[in-house]
Amino acid sequence: MLKKRVIPVLLLQNGGLVKGEKFRKHKYVGDPINAVRIFNEKEVDELAFQDITIGMTGREPDYGLIEDMASEAFMPIAYGGGIQRIHQVERLFRLGVEKVIINSAFAFNPKFVKECSEVAGSQSIVVAVDVKKSLLGRYDVYIHNGTKKIDISLEDYVKKAQAFRAGELLLTSIDREGTGRGPDLELVKRITDAVDIPVITQGGVSSLEHIKQAVQIAGASAVAAGSFFTFHGKHKAVLLTYPAYHELESLFVD
Repeated sequence: MLKKRVIPVLLLQNGGLVKGEKFRKHKYVGDPINAVRIFNEKEVDELAFQDITIGMTGREPDYGLIEDMASEAFMPIAYGGGIQRIHQVERLFRLGVEKVIINSAFAFNPKFVKECSEVAGSQSIVVAVDVKKSLLGRYDVYIHNGTKKIDISLEDYVKKAQAFRAGELLLTSIDREGTGRGPDLELVKRITDAVDIPVITQGGVSSLEHIKQAVQIAGASAVAAGSFFTFHGKHKAVLLTYPAYHELESLFVD
């Protein structure tokens, strides 16, 4: 087990895997079950799936697909997308999901996260925090796949998540997502300084050095990425991959 987790995050859309840039221009990149099998072979410690199609529709998660992914996976998996009610959380855990990722539901009903923590334990509850930088340099929180800004300061939002017993934060820089420009270290540092719970950073990672910076400079507890594990070369050919264990281990040597 690595000292710091390095987590592939895969986006689901209508049953397939997609990847985009800055939460837009998503294109199909493969089958989720095949992806799980590939990451099994790569001995990935943890895997996360987020369904970007159902959050605003009110539809239930695709439990059949989730069960198939969980039963195929050798590693713990996290799932996010359309989670708004306790019965959904209970069902997801029965299917083999080990963590749930909650986004918009927390913005509308913070007590929901506390209720989930009482059911499953706070270590299994992740609050996703999607952030975009304004023209004036302010970090704003967005929900609904980055389409709706909410009127609360970023620091207050993450502190509220901690107060309502979130076990982790999945912090995503919308501006950096899918760009390969490196993580927004200023953003990550602000959040790791504001809360005591683990912060998973996502957005901009395209090298091992980026992972090292997010951990050593900004204090991230874990680093998540999509494009880094999905695309290969300057033409972005689809190739699911993951660094060798010894490469990642060397990043976190004291």
